[in-house]
Amino acid sequence: MANKLVRRLTFARTAAPEGGARRRLRHWVRGCAFLTLLAAPVTAQEVPSGQTLALHEVLVDAVETESWLRFRFVAPQISRTDGDVSYAQAEADFAHLCETVARPYMREYDLSADVIVVALMDRAVPFGEADAAATQFIEAFRIADDACIWEAF
Repeated sequence: MANKLVRRLTFARTAAPEGGARRRLRHWVRGCAFLTLLAAPVTAQEVPSGQTLALHEVLVDAVETESWLRFRFVAPQISRTDGDVSYAQAEADFAHLCETVARPYMREYDLSADVIVVALMDRAVPFGEADAAATQFIEAFRIADDACIWEAF
């Protein structure tokens, strides 16, 4: 279903190597194009907080004149209702994920970006859609001197 605010075009592509992107989706949300690289659902990452995450998707998009890569992880333990990991406990996870997941992913798939966004969500929520029951923690980084540098919104 298409309307003036949101229109989506989906197309399939050749699969990337095992453990990498499986298909690409191109989304237009309020005039911005998003390229989605969906990761294998079994991919999990251990982080400093001790929770186990699964890489849900990687979005490539343009925000004004910059290229942004969004790494979205499902992290059930941050749930407000039955989770046991607070933002304070998960805070170190963001830099860890930028350094150990996002940057290697960029090298492997020859991607570049001005900004890397790491998002943790307690359940898979389609990008750009509201879900009042979902818990999401989000941080942004720039790459400088071959390191992830936290960027305040």
